[in-house]
Amino acid sequence: MTKHSPWLGLAVLALPALLVSIDVFVLLLALPRIGADLHASSTEQLWILDVYGFLLSGFMITMGTLGDRIGRRRLLLLGAAAFGAASVAAAYSTGPVMLIAARAALGIAGATLAPSSLALISGLFPDPRRRGLAIGVWMVCFMSGAIIGPVAGGLLLAHFWWGSAFLLGVPAMVLLLVLGPILLPEQRHPGTGRFDLPSVALSLAAILPTVYGVKELARTGWRPVPLAALAIGLALAVLFARRQRTLAAPLLDLRLFADRAFAAALGGMFAGTMLTGAMMVFITQHLQVVDALTPRAAGLWILPAALASAVSFQVAPLLARRVRPGLLIGGGLLLSAAGAALVVLVPASAGPLPVIAAFVVSNLGMGPMATLATGIVMGSAPPERAGAAGALNEVSGEFGYALGIALLGSLGTAVYRAVVDLPAGLPASAAAGARDTATAAVAAASGLPSSLAGPLLAAARTAATSGLHVVAGVCAIVLAGLAVVTLRMLRHVPVLAAAAPSSGEESRDGESVRA
Repeated sequence: MTKHSPWLGLAVLALPALLVSIDVFVLLLALPRIGADLHASSTEQLWILDVYGFLLSGFMITMGTLGDRIGRRRLLLLGAAAFGAASVAAAYSTGPVMLIAARAALGIAGATLAPSSLALISGLFPDPRRRGLAIGVWMVCFMSGAIIGPVAGGLLLAHFWWGSAFLLGVPAMVLLLVLGPILLPEQRHPGTGRFDLPSVALSLAAILPTVYGVKELARTGWRPVPLAALAIGLALAVLFARRQRTLAAPLLDLRLFADRAFAAALGGMFAGTMLTGAMMVFITQHLQVVDALTPRAAGLWILPAALASAVSFQVAPLLARRVRPGLLIGGGLLLSAAGAALVVLVPASAGPLPVIAAFVVSNLGMGPMATLATGIVMGSAPPERAGAAGALNEVSGEFGYALGIALLGSLGTAVYRAVVDLPAGLPASAAAGARDTATAAVAAASGLPSSLAGPLLAAARTAATSGLHVVAGVCAIVLAGLAVVTLRMLRHVPVLAAAAPSSGEESRDGESVRA
């Protein structure tokens, strides 16, 4: 078979990442219309929104390891076919239960895509320098979905029915099914042992309640049910880890964590995503609540920060050819800490420009962590464990983002409630809501006379800004500490050097690679 450029293979992998990401964000706009047309209750709407993320996180480790065993291209194509079919089922759902089931299938199918893609990228680009650039391109495509999603969703929902939101990813899956067998080599490890089904069950039993607990803590605060779910999930995770140590062919090889670079890069990705993800949520809320922007206007203001991330993703691998990755990652985290510290200095009356400028600085610093740490994770793992390494990389980001919103969200809310100074004379119902959150205060002000609405909005915006300042300050301190730890842990990682060119048919450390 004719050997194709690996960059063509990357294009095949990057397009689904873009459109799947768009598909996720479009749903946020479509949900109100879905609820009305399908007569879905509030609980059913929450499950429509959340079941995808639960099962995506729950199955990712299983799918990453399964791809290592049966073939990453094969699993990717199976997942693409299932994702396309589930998207069509979701688009034409006739009731909320059918839509929840389709979204669950989308989550399971989606769990095959990112680990298989990262593992295939690692095989397509054995040269660490080119692999870093390729990972940066893939991440830019995935992140761009968050930018394009609301715009595409608005256009679709203005002209078509809500089901069109689910059909966005179908053409990309069809393209992947057609071009994948031509442009992507098969990669698998032929020497695997028995696939341990009890480990699969234990991993799901550990991850699902943990994800549920973290998401509910972010949504409802520190309540008994999510805390109990989190405790159960963590306890089962310990049992899962113990079982993996006893197996000759574990579902998750914990020996990966013995590599200091692997562990440090993965831990840095988790902590960095936890902090910067929460910052993004708070700044988006600040633009809408404090600066009184519409969601669409807030999204446009966020664009410069997203573009800064994209530039940083691409520049970091180029700099890493001359500067050690540990130094770049540590320096980038210090820059992110400086950006978070600048947010602390922005007053409530400053308008959107200063806070966005600070967020741009913070995002510029995160590129080395996102691309180089992912490259370290994929490069540190043995070739036969690339799928599992890719899964761990993605799961760490999912957990980090959810945990950051839960912990820092609770902190920001606590600060708001502690400092909000409501004006006298508010109706009891308005005062109760305004004391709880700034969003509720803005909603309450819309139904009050101007003599009360003005002071209430001023108090809520001042208190919300105080919450943002505290969260940003904590992020700045922790990011600076993370920079020091990461620099120390990764100081031995050399600059990205060129690897010897490889043929289209080869065997690397027991891994079979076939065109």
